[in-house]
Amino acid sequence: MNSNRSYGIGGSTPEEELSKLKAPTAKPAPIQDKEFQDRIDKACAAIKKEGLDALYLNAGANLYYFTNTQWNPSERLVGAILFADGSLHYVVPEFEIGTFNDFIGIKGDFIPWLEEDSPVQKISEVVKEGTRLAVDDSTPFNLVSRFQNNKKFQVSSAEKLIRDIRMLKSKAEIAHIQYAMNLTMQVHQATAKILKPGITTAEVESFIDTAHQKLGIASGSYFCIVLFGQDSSFPHGVKSPKPLEENDIVLVDTGCQYNGYISDITRTYSYGDATAKEKEIWTHEKSAQLAALDAAQLGKPCEHIDDQVRVQLEKDGLGPDYNLPGLPHRTGHGIGLEIHEHPFILKGNAIKIQSGMTFSIEPMIVVPQEFGVRLEDHIYMTDEGAQWFTEPAHSIDNPFGI
Repeated sequence: MNSNRSYGIGGSTPEEELSKLKAPTAKPAPIQDKEFQDRIDKACAAIKKEGLDALYLNAGANLYYFTNTQWNPSERLVGAILFADGSLHYVVPEFEIGTFNDFIGIKGDFIPWLEEDSPVQKISEVVKEGTRLAVDDSTPFNLVSRFQNNKKFQVSSAEKLIRDIRMLKSKAEIAHIQYAMNLTMQVHQATAKILKPGITTAEVESFIDTAHQKLGIASGSYFCIVLFGQDSSFPHGVKSPKPLEENDIVLVDTGCQYNGYISDITRTYSYGDATAKEKEIWTHEKSAQLAALDAAQLGKPCEHIDDQVRVQLEKDGLGPDYNLPGLPHRTGHGIGLEIHEHPFILKGNAIKIQSGMTFSIEPMIVVPQEFGVRLEDHIYMTDEGAQWFTEPAHSIDNPFGI
């Protein structure tokens, strides 16, 4: 038996590990209507400050964030118009209103439209000439163009307005993210134990999905990437992933969604004996991750974190910039209702780091055609500085500190 089996890698079965998983009894309290109303109030203040008249929110994450109304986007326009005075109008196909009523959080009026109608024309009938409308940046272009072509509207992007509100998380939001992260960390630990030579990435992904379900997430995994050996040098995978072999590098990146909020954790470790080079690169990855944590300082621009990571990598003989062996992508991304959202931790992002921000630290090191090491944990910013959601990995052969 290989020596690192005692460190929580291999030696068990899916059935045994699933039997050990239990959903926590304590869960975060649902986000209250008052918080959603506070978000609307912030949006109204921003609408006025920017000299706008209204904000269009498309079905999806932004509609949910501001109104507590969950509805998936489709080819039919469903959304809401929020006016500067706080009045809220839902734009919904008339035949869907009965169903839509079951999902409404914050109450509002309706702008119904029939199948042969233009929903944008229907909206224009309840606004004044020259309405300055900021449009949700997640809105498909075929809908944005209809707003642009309607003479009632002066259209602009709402990306910055929405970004500046959503990227500062409340204590309730952080609690939801923390809960999801805790579940996914349990799944990571269980996953490492079921590994054995010959197991396929599909089998591991299926286990991860089932494990999330066992912990109370009915939808299972929100996403999953499992890579072995050389395949780990491709950050987001390959078309035909190989099965696990003795002494392979293992990369597992997964998460789940709890009440809309998402977890996202990556661990990289060795199944068997790591080579000297693999150990060295893993150590450099850990150093880069800690350099990012040190650079996550209130008032500094987001790009400062990415800059300091690359300084550390150059000290270790990697890079420079995006050159390989080294870091081929940004250091991190914000997380919340979307897995990738503001703030993005990359060169050129001058947004100041603020209390309430939540984002990943994942300065993956790629050694082309050999292997890759990604350690991904997230932090949340407090008035006292950065805090980990999850404890970082310990070592290449003992990732969970067993």
